[in-house]
Amino acid sequence: MSTIGIGGIKMKIYTKSGDKGETSLIYGDRVPKNDVRVDAYGTCDEANSMIGLSLSYLQKEDFLAKEDTLETLHRIQTILFHVGAELATPKGKKVKWQVTSEHIDELEAKIDEWDESLPQLQQFILPSGHEASSTLHVARTVVRRAERLSVAIGDLENELVISYLNRLSDFLFVAARYVNAQLGGEELPLKTDV
Repeated sequence: MSTIGIGGIKMKIYTKSGDKGETSLIYGDRVPKNDVRVDAYGTCDEANSMIGLSLSYLQKEDFLAKEDTLETLHRIQTILFHVGAELATPKGKKVKWQVTSEHIDELEAKIDEWDESLPQLQQFILPSGHEASSTLHVARTVVRRAERLSVAIGDLENELVISYLNRLSDFLFVAARYVNAQLGGEELPLKTDV
């Protein structure tokens, strides 16, 4: 039997409660698995997995800013997990943790810090270079989808969720460039002669 232990409580990995195409939101409300809320928090999970894949690549490398980069991305994974929990919470209900303007400010500060060290863009670039960088570009596009789905929900308890996802995609663009700069990855420009 496969189990997961959370807070000392063992739970089965499988519950069979979703076998008929429904799942539970936080507080137990049952919705179809194609409900926009489920799609939104599932997309956050997908983005989180892509950031995790990038971390796997980065952990194998040696570079000057490794500790800060890993710590920053790990923190973002944790916050993104909580954003997913907010999206899984029905209107009128509260979760213990909520994204705040301070979380958005934190992203903006890191964007400014990392962008300051990068060469100014003279043209559009394509996702390319080091595997960790390209993976962050994938995460960026997945976060954009999570943002669009969050807008489609239309009745979010905390509107800062949308702002956070918007800023996170900006951060991931800069992070992808930053990782390429740290690891010598080549940024491919958009071809102009097609």
